Amino acid sequence: MNAIHNADLDLNLLPVFDALIRIGNVSRAAEELNMSQSAVSHALKRLRAFFGDPLFLKTGTGMQPTPRALELRQPILNVMGTVRSELLVREGFDATVARRTFTLCLTDMGELIFLPRLISRLREAAPGCTLRTLQLPMDQVPPALESGEADLALGSLHAMPQGLYQQQLFTRSFVTIVNRRNRAIGDVLSREQFFEMEHIVVSMSGRIQDAYDAVVDELAGPRRIYLTTPHFLTVPMIIEQNPQLIATVPRELATKFAGYNSIRMVDTPVAVPPFAIRQHWHPRFQHDAANTWLRRLVKETFDTHPE
Repeated sequence: MNAIHNADLDLNLLPVFDALIRIGNVSRAAEELNMSQSAVSHALKRLRAFFGDPLFLKTGTGMQPTPRALELRQPILNVMGTVRSELLVREGFDATVARRTFTLCLTDMGELIFLPRLISRLREAAPGCTLRTLQLPMDQVPPALESGEADLALGSLHAMPQGLYQQQLFTRSFVTIVNRRNRAIGDVLSREQFFEMEHIVVSMSGRIQDAYDAVVDELAGPRRIYLTTPHFLTVPMIIEQNPQLIATVPRELATKFAGYNSIRMVDTPVAVPPFAIRQHWHPRFQHDAANTWLRRLVKETFDTHPE
């Protein structure tokens, strides 16, 4: 059998497809692969010839995959995940010279909490590496971690499917945010007011039972839910324009939201236990050198993260 390619397809081209489908940018893919942009473009030309399809189309937001590329995405990512986790594990990972992009599954809240400190640490420890974030529906997170499309999922992932490894980083408590113009609410939000008012809840799946603060309903009974949204960062702006709405969010987020002149936070009048912020990864990458290094960096960065 010839070294690593058959009569038509050179398997050395698969890492190029893998990088382009994950990153969506030729220059950044070239950096991760330690190749020139022209070499990546040439490899893409050969892939297009073999599959008889453009595969990636240049748009204002990057290289967008065609339907054929999306069909190829999972099998090629599976192959590359196997190569990384089972064949290259013994090569080790030298962060000081490595050039690659780490991909994290994060919500918009997760980006606000994690990225500022993590970027600072990564620049110092791995100057040749960069970051990319994904926001995926919950059921798509495990396949992304299994294939290697994402390295870690960070946050309080309510209803996370079984089968992933996880590690607790720190805990957070909930508070409620209200509009300062709502004069019916004093310094203390009463339990009666809490259940009489209409709420905004954040749920990546769109289902109320998967909301980040669903524990409130589990412990104290159902609230009056007016709006369910997958975005944390729009919540204060909605409450600013709709003083009759309130929302229960992590304290760290509420502190940032209080920067809006129209938003203030009050204690949630329901005894809610702190929730854990964790990092999750797939068992296939438990012994992967780069993934292990990244998990250690995240753990060290947030192990003593203050409330």
